[in-house]
Amino acid sequence: MPKNDHLAEIGLLIYPGARLSAVEGLTDLFLVANQLADAYSGMQRPNIRISHWRQSESGAIEKSYDSHPGSNNRPIMLVVPGCFGEPISSEAAQPCAQWLLEKHSQGATLCSVCGGTFLLAETGLLKGRTATTHWMFIDALIKRFPDIKADRNRLIIDDGDIITAGGFMAWTDLGLRLIHRILGPTLMLSTAQFMLIDPPGREQRYYSSFSPHLHHGDERILKVQHWLQANGARDVSLAAMAGHAGMEERTFLRRFQKATGLKPTEYCQHLRVGKARQLLELSNQSIEQVAWGSGYEDTSAFRKVFFKIVGLTPGEYRTRFRVTHIGSGALAA
Repeated sequence: MPKNDHLAEIGLLIYPGARLSAVEGLTDLFLVANQLADAYSGMQRPNIRISHWRQSESGAIEKSYDSHPGSNNRPIMLVVPGCFGEPISSEAAQPCAQWLLEKHSQGATLCSVCGGTFLLAETGLLKGRTATTHWMFIDALIKRFPDIKADRNRLIIDDGDIITAGGFMAWTDLGLRLIHRILGPTLMLSTAQFMLIDPPGREQRYYSSFSPHLHHGDERILKVQHWLQANGARDVSLAAMAGHAGMEERTFLRRFQKATGLKPTEYCQHLRVGKARQLLELSNQSIEQVAWGSGYEDTSAFRKVFFKIVGLTPGEYRTRFRVTHIGSGALAA
């Protein structure tokens, strides 16, 4: 087992009404992934540290379980599980929502399952974004949060720094997604096989594979990343990004590349291509409409960038990966 300093921590938030079966199930899933990672120790990959968080009597959110106690790592991912009965009320959600907002500002990726999307929405971070929840809660989500683009037909929506999953048992799909991010596809598939979870419908290819690096500690760059994620990197310039970070352009370029591993232009291209992949998979829009919908006015430029990043033309990608039918039954899987 690697030293605690090299562990990737996933925190599970136990809020009022949370489904404890999902919390325990995710804990078991990640522990199995760790055991399998030990068998692949020669791959020198980080293991997963699992923590549980709950609200104390004083109102503070405190850690109640830690699979690897003894260091001060903070979660790089936080999961809001589903709930029993009606989703949590706005009033009851506030302490947890404020805590999630703080962790997101520090670089944590926030995730929700089923009715947990309501708590995540209370942070305000889903405004203007596409998100999902269990099909029976979709109408209530739209009514309570009209500024969210609710999608009743998607099992998982991976928006980089925020991931929402619909369906009562979608914690399995989300768990595999997070294992894929941290440990890679081989260990994700090995975990699915060990747990007897059928992985084909849960592969990453149906959604954007770009996973932005958010846990780098540069708060100004993180602020720009969140801004780009929220607006789809549309109509942005280097000057606008630098201005949003409050930096001179040359300083911004240096710090952005150091933090993310990509130049700002490359980063924006990855975000836009991720959006284009979703449109190609899930819509009947023409290539020109997909280009415009993902932030490109020049279709020729869009085709070149798409091929450079994906290795397929938009048409070839649609032929290979288009989802021909997504029924509401998938949401309850």
